[in-house]
Amino acid sequence: MNIVVLAGGTSTEREISISTGSGVCRALRQKGHKAILVDIFCGVEKVDWEAPFPEEYDVEAAVSYMKSFDGQIQKMEEERKSFFGPNVLELCDQSDIVFLGLHGANGEDGKVQAAFDLMGIKYTGTGYLSSALAMDKGITKQMFLMNHVPTPRGTTMEKKTYTADLKELGMEFPVVVKTCCGGSSVGVYIVNDQAEYEKALKAAFSYEDEVVIEEYIKGREFSVAVVDGKAYPVIEIAPLEGFYDYKNKYQAGSTIETCPAELSPELTAIMQKYAELGAKALSLEAYCRLDFIMKENGEMYCLEANTLPGMTPTSLIPQEAQVLGMDYPSLCEELIRVSLKKYH
Repeated sequence: MNIVVLAGGTSTEREISISTGSGVCRALRQKGHKAILVDIFCGVEKVDWEAPFPEEYDVEAAVSYMKSFDGQIQKMEEERKSFFGPNVLELCDQSDIVFLGLHGANGEDGKVQAAFDLMGIKYTGTGYLSSALAMDKGITKQMFLMNHVPTPRGTTMEKKTYTADLKELGMEFPVVVKTCCGGSSVGVYIVNDQAEYEKALKAAFSYEDEVVIEEYIKGREFSVAVVDGKAYPVIEIAPLEGFYDYKNKYQAGSTIETCPAELSPELTAIMQKYAELGAKALSLEAYCRLDFIMKENGEMYCLEANTLPGMTPTSLIPQEAQVLGMDYPSLCEELIRVSLKKYH
């Protein structure tokens, strides 16, 4: 297949997106596909339109090109109207499918998916509406509650009407403050007192104008991929210190990841069932990953859904797939296969 692996972009997760995209591109070329790595925002400077998907391709050169724009993204955003970079849409239009290696805003929130739907461009992952629903943690919480998926009690709060009095929200410390539409745990804070709470609100509101305040659940952290409606093996994430924040997610050696998780068959089945229910509640197609926390007594809570989860070779979904006997390149192909079902 001729495949554009789309990565980069303008979100706070740009660096992680480039890692995902480069890994996927290498894996797909290893499988014999003519995959090319494209930065959705910075585009491609020169294209050989007679052979835009070449047999021989330098993935490292593409990564270097994408990283050459580091530090310039904000200025480019201010100077340019279009989100799509040079030659991006033309290349996507000529591909058999676009593998979305994007993370965060303007990539995981349904906007790109909606544009591609209008243009007739096929892409991996779920559609535009379910992407938008899952990106908003406040809406996700409501959808979970309506569909009997256990989730921590909480509420949303807008910057223009925010209150520093937690009691007005019917809550008490400790709580979690997090951006409504952030990713990779950027803008997530566990707070224990009033001073920490006000500091966390200020920090979270610096990212966006709406935040989620929810009860803090102390427990073990887990994640479950749902691919084609079926849950993969459960993986446990145990940070050596703190919680599964940005540093612990991406700094080597800061987290112990165990797959399959050391859980009883009964608890494993319950968590997998809730993962499938959570994906269904948000109408998520193709594949996604749902994050959980579980108390010592076995009570579990679904925290959120990720519609374009990390896909580096060592990311969580590849580890879950490995337990099923599926290597990384085969998983990349499988995600394309299940994504194409949207178009049947």
